[in-house]
Amino acid sequence: MSRPPSGGASGNARAVAAQLLDRIEGDGAFANLVLASADLPERDAGLITELVYGVTRMRRALDHLIDGFVADPPDLATRNLLRVGAYQLHMMGTPAYAAVSETVQAASRRQRGFVNAVLRRVADLEAAWPAEAIRLSYPDWVVERLELDLGADDAHAALEHMNRPPPVTVRLDGYTQDQASQWVAELVDPQPGERVLDMCAGPGGKATAMARSRAAVVAADHRRHRARLVAANAAKTGALLAGVVAANGFQAPFRPGTFDRVLVDAPCSGLGVLGRRADARWRITPEDVEELALLQAELVCAAFGLVRPGGVVVYSVCTMTKAETVAIDQLVAREHPDAVAVPIAAPRWRPHGRGALVLPQDHSTDGMFAVIYKTPGG
Repeated sequence: MSRPPSGGASGNARAVAAQLLDRIEGDGAFANLVLASADLPERDAGLITELVYGVTRMRRALDHLIDGFVADPPDLATRNLLRVGAYQLHMMGTPAYAAVSETVQAASRRQRGFVNAVLRRVADLEAAWPAEAIRLSYPDWVVERLELDLGADDAHAALEHMNRPPPVTVRLDGYTQDQASQWVAELVDPQPGERVLDMCAGPGGKATAMARSRAAVVAADHRRHRARLVAANAAKTGALLAGVVAANGFQAPFRPGTFDRVLVDAPCSGLGVLGRRADARWRITPEDVEELALLQAELVCAAFGLVRPGGVVVYSVCTMTKAETVAIDQLVAREHPDAVAVPIAAPRWRPHGRGALVLPQDHSTDGMFAVIYKTPGG
Protein backbone atom coordinates (compact mmCIF):
# COMPACT_ATOMS: atom_id res chain seq x y z
CA MET A 1 0.00 0.00 0.00
CA SER A 2 1.29 3.46 -0.88
CA ARG A 3 1.94 6.23 1.61
CA PRO A 4 -0.89 8.72 2.09
CA PRO A 5 -0.69 11.64 -0.31
CA SER A 6 0.81 14.90 0.87
CA GLY A 7 -1.41 17.88 1.57
CA GLY A 8 -4.01 15.88 3.44
CA ALA A 9 -6.18 15.56 0.31
CA SER A 10 -6.52 11.78 0.43
CA GLY A 11 -9.84 11.82 -1.43
CA ASN A 12 -8.49 13.83 -4.37
CA ALA A 13 -7.40 11.73 -7.35
CA ARG A 14 -4.87 14.39 -8.41
CA ALA A 15 -3.24 14.27 -4.97
CA VAL A 16 -2.93 10.50 -5.15
CA ALA A 17 -1.48 10.65 -8.66
CA ALA A 18 1.06 13.32 -7.66
CA GLN A 19 2.13 11.31 -4.62
CA LEU A 20 2.68 8.21 -6.76
CA LEU A 21 4.65 10.29 -9.26
CA ASP A 22 6.87 11.44 -6.38
CA ARG A 23 7.76 7.80 -5.74
CA ILE A 24 8.48 7.05 -9.39
CA GLU A 25 10.86 9.96 -9.93
CA GLY A 26 12.06 10.60 -6.38
CA ASP A 27 12.55 6.99 -5.25
CA GLY A 28 13.25 5.43 -8.66
CA ALA A 29 10.23 3.12 -8.37
CA PHE A 30 8.73 1.50 -11.46
CA ALA A 31 5.43 3.03 -12.54
CA ASN A 32 3.63 -0.28 -13.07
CA LEU A 33 4.72 -1.61 -9.67
CA VAL A 34 3.77 1.61 -7.90
CA LEU A 35 0.28 1.47 -9.38
CA ALA A 36 -0.08 -2.26 -8.71
CA SER A 37 0.80 -1.81 -5.02
CA ALA A 38 -1.30 1.31 -4.46
CA ASP A 39 -4.68 1.04 -2.74
CA LEU A 40 -6.55 3.14 -5.31
CA PRO A 41 -10.12 4.25 -4.69
CA GLU A 42 -12.26 2.30 -7.17
CA ARG A 43 -14.13 5.31 -8.54
CA ASP A 44 -10.87 7.15 -9.36
CA ALA A 45 -8.61 4.26 -10.36
CA GLY A 46 -8.91 4.95 -14.08
CA LEU A 47 -8.14 8.66 -13.74
CA ILE A 48 -5.22 8.07 -11.40
CA THR A 49 -3.75 5.45 -13.74
CA GLU A 50 -4.11 7.79 -16.72
CA LEU A 51 -2.45 10.65 -14.83
CA VAL A 52 0.44 8.55 -13.52
CA TYR A 53 1.27 6.90 -16.83
CA GLY A 54 0.55 10.02 -18.89
CA VAL A 55 2.58 12.41 -16.75
CA THR A 56 5.44 9.90 -16.58
CA ARG A 57 5.54 9.63 -20.37
CA MET A 58 5.09 13.34 -21.07
CA ARG A 59 7.28 14.65 -18.25
CA ARG A 60 9.65 16.61 -20.50
CA ALA A 61 6.92 18.27 -22.56
CA LEU A 62 5.00 19.20 -19.42
CA ASP A 63 8.06 20.75 -17.83
CA HIS A 64 8.52 22.88 -20.94
CA LEU A 65 4.96 24.20 -20.55
CA ILE A 66 5.46 24.90 -16.84
CA ASP A 67 8.97 26.33 -16.75
CA GLY A 68 8.12 29.47 -18.70
CA PHE A 69 6.13 30.63 -15.67
CA VAL A 70 8.50 29.51 -12.91
CA ALA A 71 11.37 31.71 -11.75
CA ASP A 72 12.91 29.21 -9.31
CA PRO A 73 12.66 25.42 -9.80
CA PRO A 74 9.99 24.04 -7.45
CA ASP A 75 10.52 20.99 -5.27
CA LEU A 76 9.54 17.64 -6.74
CA ALA A 77 6.19 17.38 -4.96
CA THR A 78 5.11 20.78 -6.24
CA ARG A 79 6.44 20.08 -9.72
CA ASN A 80 4.41 16.88 -9.92
CA LEU A 81 1.25 18.73 -8.97
CA LEU A 82 1.98 21.23 -11.73
CA ARG A 83 2.59 18.38 -14.17
CA VAL A 84 -0.71 16.77 -13.20
CA GLY A 85 -2.51 20.04 -13.86
CA ALA A 86 -0.69 20.75 -17.12
CA TYR A 87 -1.35 17.21 -18.37
CA GLN A 88 -5.09 17.63 -17.83
CA LEU A 89 -5.07 21.03 -19.53
CA HIS A 90 -2.98 20.23 -22.60
CA MET A 91 -3.20 16.47 -23.10
CA MET A 92 -6.52 15.33 -21.66
CA GLY A 93 -8.63 18.29 -22.76
CA THR A 94 -10.02 18.80 -19.25
CA PRO A 95 -11.82 22.15 -18.92
CA ALA A 96 -9.52 24.73 -17.37
CA TYR A 97 -11.71 25.49 -14.38
CA ALA A 98 -11.88 21.79 -13.41
CA ALA A 99 -8.22 21.00 -14.03
CA VAL A 100 -6.97 24.03 -12.11
CA SER A 101 -9.40 23.92 -9.18
CA GLU A 102 -9.07 20.17 -8.57
CA THR A 103 -5.29 20.30 -8.75
CA VAL A 104 -5.16 23.30 -6.42
CA GLN A 105 -7.34 21.39 -3.95
CA ALA A 106 -4.80 18.55 -4.09
CA ALA A 107 -2.02 20.92 -2.98
CA SER A 108 -1.00 21.71 0.57
CA ARG A 109 -1.69 25.19 1.95
CA ARG A 110 1.94 26.07 1.31
CA GLN A 111 1.67 25.07 -2.36
CA ARG A 112 -1.79 26.31 -3.31
CA GLY A 113 -1.13 29.92 -4.23
CA PHE A 114 1.86 29.00 -6.37
CA VAL A 115 0.13 26.06 -8.08
CA ASN A 116 -2.94 28.16 -8.80
CA ALA A 117 -0.94 31.04 -10.30
CA VAL A 118 1.20 28.83 -12.55
CA LEU A 119 -1.63 26.62 -13.78
CA ARG A 120 -3.80 29.60 -14.69
CA ARG A 121 -0.98 30.82 -16.91
CA VAL A 122 -0.42 27.34 -18.36
CA ALA A 123 -4.15 27.09 -19.13
CA ASP A 124 -3.93 30.18 -21.38
CA LEU A 125 -0.73 29.04 -23.09
CA GLU A 126 -0.66 28.04 -26.73
CA ALA A 127 2.01 25.34 -26.77
CA ALA A 128 5.06 25.93 -28.97
CA TRP A 129 7.76 23.27 -29.12
CA PRO A 130 11.39 24.24 -29.76
CA ALA A 131 12.37 20.66 -30.67
CA GLU A 132 10.73 17.35 -31.56
CA ALA A 133 12.35 15.67 -28.55
CA ILE A 134 10.56 18.14 -26.27
CA ARG A 135 7.20 17.84 -28.06
CA LEU A 136 7.41 14.06 -28.04
CA SER A 137 8.86 14.02 -24.50
CA TYR A 138 11.89 11.79 -24.90
CA PRO A 139 15.58 12.24 -24.11
CA ASP A 140 17.43 13.86 -27.02
CA TRP A 141 19.55 10.78 -27.62
CA VAL A 142 16.53 8.49 -28.14
CA VAL A 143 15.06 10.75 -30.80
CA GLU A 144 18.42 11.31 -32.48
CA ARG A 145 19.29 7.59 -32.49
CA LEU A 146 15.98 6.51 -34.01
CA GLU A 147 16.00 9.35 -36.54
CA LEU A 148 19.40 8.11 -37.70
CA ASP A 149 18.46 4.41 -37.69
CA LEU A 150 14.89 4.58 -39.04
CA GLY A 151 14.62 7.94 -40.75
CA ALA A 152 12.93 10.96 -39.21
CA ASP A 153 9.39 10.22 -40.37
CA ASP A 154 9.26 6.64 -39.10
CA ALA A 155 11.11 7.56 -35.91
CA HIS A 156 8.74 10.39 -35.03
CA ALA A 157 5.67 8.28 -35.85
CA ALA A 158 6.93 5.43 -33.67
CA LEU A 159 7.72 7.70 -30.75
CA GLU A 160 4.39 9.52 -31.05
CA HIS A 161 2.50 6.22 -31.13
CA MET A 162 4.25 5.08 -27.96
CA ASN A 163 2.89 8.14 -26.14
CA ARG A 164 -0.59 6.59 -26.29
CA PRO A 165 -1.87 3.87 -23.96
CA PRO A 166 -1.14 0.54 -25.70
CA PRO A 167 -3.92 -1.90 -26.56
CA VAL A 168 -4.26 -5.02 -24.46
CA THR A 169 -4.19 -8.33 -26.35
CA VAL A 170 -5.27 -11.52 -24.59
CA ARG A 171 -4.59 -14.94 -26.11
CA LEU A 172 -7.17 -17.71 -26.14
CA ASP A 173 -5.44 -19.33 -23.16
CA GLY A 174 -5.89 -16.14 -21.11
CA TYR A 175 -2.29 -14.94 -21.31
CA THR A 176 -1.86 -11.21 -21.95
CA GLN A 177 0.76 -10.70 -24.65
CA ASP A 178 1.39 -8.02 -27.24
CA GLN A 179 0.50 -9.09 -30.76
CA ALA A 180 4.04 -8.52 -32.08
CA SER A 181 5.45 -10.95 -29.51
CA GLN A 182 2.93 -13.53 -30.69
CA TRP A 183 4.11 -12.98 -34.25
CA VAL A 184 7.70 -13.72 -33.18
CA ALA A 185 6.60 -17.07 -31.73
CA GLU A 186 4.89 -17.81 -35.05
CA LEU A 187 8.14 -17.13 -36.94
CA VAL A 188 9.89 -19.91 -35.02
CA ASP A 189 7.27 -22.25 -36.53
CA PRO A 190 7.90 -25.25 -34.23
CA GLN A 191 6.61 -28.57 -35.54
CA PRO A 192 5.11 -31.42 -33.49
CA GLY A 193 7.82 -33.54 -31.92
CA GLU A 194 10.65 -31.10 -32.57
CA ARG A 195 13.01 -30.00 -29.81
CA VAL A 196 12.85 -26.23 -29.36
CA LEU A 197 14.80 -23.97 -27.02
CA ASP A 198 13.61 -20.54 -25.90
CA MET A 199 16.98 -19.26 -24.74
CA CYS A 200 15.81 -16.08 -22.94
CA ALA A 201 12.32 -17.19 -22.02
CA GLY A 202 11.19 -15.12 -19.03
CA PRO A 203 8.37 -14.44 -18.31
CA GLY A 204 7.27 -17.22 -20.66
CA GLY A 205 4.92 -15.71 -23.22
CA LYS A 206 6.70 -17.00 -26.31
CA ALA A 207 7.59 -20.38 -24.79
CA THR A 208 4.00 -21.08 -23.78
CA ALA A 209 2.76 -19.95 -27.20
CA MET A 210 5.19 -22.29 -28.97
CA ALA A 211 4.20 -25.20 -26.73
CA ARG A 212 0.77 -25.20 -28.38
CA SER A 213 2.47 -26.73 -31.45
CA ARG A 214 3.11 -29.98 -29.52
CA ALA A 215 6.85 -29.43 -29.90
CA ALA A 216 9.09 -30.25 -26.93
CA VAL A 217 9.82 -26.69 -25.78
CA VAL A 218 12.55 -26.07 -23.22
CA ALA A 219 12.48 -22.60 -21.63
CA ALA A 220 15.68 -21.16 -20.20
CA ASP A 221 16.46 -17.90 -18.43
CA HIS A 222 19.58 -17.05 -16.45
CA ARG A 223 17.58 -15.21 -13.76
CA ARG A 224 15.99 -17.66 -11.36
CA HIS A 225 12.99 -15.46 -10.61
CA ARG A 226 12.31 -15.16 -14.35
CA ALA A 227 12.56 -18.92 -14.75
CA ARG A 228 10.05 -19.30 -11.92
CA LEU A 229 7.72 -16.89 -13.75
CA VAL A 230 7.93 -19.11 -16.84
CA ALA A 231 6.92 -22.15 -14.81
CA ALA A 232 4.06 -20.24 -13.17
CA ASN A 233 2.75 -18.93 -16.48
CA ALA A 234 2.97 -22.38 -18.03
CA ALA A 235 0.83 -23.71 -15.18
CA LYS A 236 -1.70 -20.87 -15.59
CA THR A 237 -2.05 -21.33 -19.34
CA GLY A 238 -1.92 -25.14 -19.32
CA ALA A 239 1.15 -25.10 -21.58
CA LEU A 240 3.12 -28.36 -21.47
CA LEU A 241 6.78 -27.42 -21.49
CA ALA A 242 9.50 -30.03 -21.77
CA GLY A 243 11.46 -28.21 -19.08
CA VAL A 244 12.24 -24.88 -17.44
CA VAL A 245 15.91 -24.20 -16.73
CA ALA A 246 17.67 -21.39 -14.88
CA ALA A 247 20.72 -21.18 -17.12
CA ASN A 248 22.99 -18.67 -18.83
CA GLY A 249 22.27 -18.63 -22.56
CA PHE A 250 25.90 -18.73 -23.69
CA GLN A 251 26.86 -21.37 -21.10
CA ALA A 252 23.72 -23.46 -21.47
CA PRO A 253 23.79 -27.01 -20.04
CA PHE A 254 22.91 -28.68 -23.35
CA ARG A 255 24.95 -30.74 -25.76
CA PRO A 256 25.84 -29.13 -29.09
CA GLY A 257 23.20 -29.75 -31.75
CA THR A 258 20.49 -30.69 -29.22
CA PHE A 259 17.68 -28.59 -30.70
CA ASP A 260 15.84 -28.35 -34.01
CA ARG A 261 15.02 -24.69 -33.40
CA VAL A 262 16.35 -22.04 -31.04
CA LEU A 263 14.69 -18.72 -30.29
CA VAL A 264 16.95 -15.94 -29.01
CA ASP A 265 14.52 -13.27 -27.82
CA ALA A 266 17.40 -11.30 -26.43
CA PRO A 267 17.57 -8.73 -23.62
CA CYS A 268 17.53 -5.33 -25.30
CA SER A 269 17.09 -1.60 -24.79
CA GLY A 270 13.30 -2.00 -25.06
CA LEU A 271 12.86 1.11 -27.21
CA GLY A 272 9.99 -0.66 -28.97
CA VAL A 273 7.94 -1.04 -25.80
CA LEU A 274 8.13 2.47 -24.36
CA GLY A 275 4.37 2.84 -24.65
CA ARG A 276 3.94 -0.12 -22.33
CA ARG A 277 6.75 0.85 -19.95
CA ALA A 278 6.04 4.47 -19.18
CA ASP A 279 9.20 5.24 -17.20
CA ALA A 280 11.71 3.26 -19.29
CA ARG A 281 12.53 6.20 -21.57
CA TRP A 282 14.05 8.00 -18.60
CA ARG A 283 16.08 4.98 -17.42
CA ILE A 284 17.78 3.62 -20.53
CA THR A 285 21.06 5.23 -21.66
CA PRO A 286 23.10 5.16 -24.89
CA GLU A 287 25.73 3.12 -23.05
CA ASP A 288 23.08 0.50 -22.24
CA VAL A 289 22.42 0.02 -25.97
CA GLU A 290 26.07 -0.69 -26.69
CA GLU A 291 26.45 -3.06 -23.72
CA LEU A 292 23.29 -4.94 -24.65
CA ALA A 293 24.45 -5.31 -28.24
CA LEU A 294 27.55 -7.13 -27.00
CA LEU A 295 25.36 -9.48 -24.96
CA GLN A 296 23.02 -10.06 -27.91
CA ALA A 297 25.97 -10.98 -30.12
CA GLU A 298 27.19 -13.55 -27.58
CA LEU A 299 23.73 -15.08 -27.22
CA VAL A 300 22.93 -15.42 -30.91
CA CYS A 301 26.35 -16.93 -31.66
CA ALA A 302 25.88 -19.40 -28.80
CA ALA A 303 22.52 -20.41 -30.27
CA PHE A 304 24.20 -21.69 -33.44
CA GLY A 305 26.16 -24.18 -31.33
CA LEU A 306 22.94 -25.60 -29.84
CA VAL A 307 20.99 -26.17 -33.05
CA ARG A 308 21.38 -29.29 -35.19
CA PRO A 309 22.66 -29.13 -38.79
CA GLY A 310 19.80 -27.90 -40.93
CA GLY A 311 18.08 -26.38 -37.91
CA VAL A 312 16.69 -22.91 -37.38
CA VAL A 313 17.79 -19.98 -35.21
CA VAL A 314 15.45 -17.01 -34.75
CA TYR A 315 16.81 -13.79 -33.28
CA SER A 316 14.38 -11.15 -32.02
CA VAL A 317 14.41 -7.96 -29.96
CA CYS A 318 11.71 -5.49 -28.92
CA THR A 319 13.74 -2.51 -30.01
CA MET A 320 14.56 -0.61 -33.19
CA THR A 321 18.18 0.57 -32.95
CA LYS A 322 20.57 -0.42 -35.70
CA ALA A 323 23.11 -1.64 -33.12
CA GLU A 324 20.65 -4.24 -31.82
CA THR A 325 19.05 -5.28 -35.13
CA VAL A 326 20.84 -5.15 -38.47
CA ALA A 327 24.28 -4.82 -36.85
CA ILE A 328 23.72 -8.12 -35.01
CA ASP A 329 22.70 -9.74 -38.30
CA GLN A 330 25.86 -8.37 -39.92
CA LEU A 331 27.88 -10.05 -37.17
CA VAL A 332 26.06 -13.33 -37.81
CA ALA A 333 26.83 -13.02 -41.52
CA ARG A 334 30.53 -12.76 -40.67
CA GLU A 335 30.60 -15.47 -37.99
CA HIS A 336 28.25 -17.92 -39.72
CA PRO A 337 28.49 -17.21 -43.45
CA ASP A 338 26.88 -20.56 -44.35
CA ALA A 339 23.68 -19.74 -42.45
CA VAL A 340 20.92 -18.56 -44.77
CA ALA A 341 18.70 -15.67 -43.71
CA VAL A 342 15.16 -16.81 -44.56
CA PRO A 343 12.95 -14.00 -45.91
CA ILE A 344 10.02 -13.07 -43.67
CA ALA A 345 7.14 -12.85 -46.11
CA ALA A 346 4.23 -12.06 -43.78
CA PRO A 347 2.83 -8.65 -44.82
CA ARG A 348 2.64 -7.44 -41.22
CA TRP A 349 6.47 -7.29 -41.21
CA ARG A 350 8.47 -4.71 -43.18
CA PRO A 351 11.88 -5.78 -44.59
CA HIS A 352 14.82 -4.50 -42.54
CA GLY A 353 18.23 -5.66 -43.65
CA ARG A 354 18.04 -9.46 -43.97
CA GLY A 355 15.37 -9.53 -41.27
CA ALA A 356 12.12 -7.68 -40.72
CA LEU A 357 10.70 -5.00 -38.49
CA VAL A 358 7.34 -4.06 -37.03
CA LEU A 359 7.07 -0.44 -35.92
CA PRO A 360 4.52 0.57 -33.28
CA GLN A 361 2.52 2.67 -35.74
CA ASP A 362 2.23 -0.17 -38.26
CA HIS A 363 -0.33 -2.26 -36.34
CA SER A 364 -0.60 -0.63 -32.88
CA THR A 365 1.82 -3.14 -31.38
CA ASP A 366 5.23 -3.03 -29.75
CA GLY A 367 8.19 -2.33 -32.00
CA MET A 368 9.88 -5.61 -32.88
CA PHE A 369 12.76 -6.91 -35.05
CA ALA A 370 13.33 -10.51 -36.08
CA VAL A 371 15.56 -12.50 -38.41
CA ILE A 372 15.35 -16.22 -39.22
CA TYR A 373 18.48 -18.31 -39.98
CA LYS A 374 18.56 -21.77 -41.56
CA THR A 375 21.81 -23.58 -40.74
CA PRO A 376 23.58 -25.72 -43.34
CA GLY A 377 23.31 -29.50 -43.47
CA GLY A 378 20.64 -31.81 -42.17
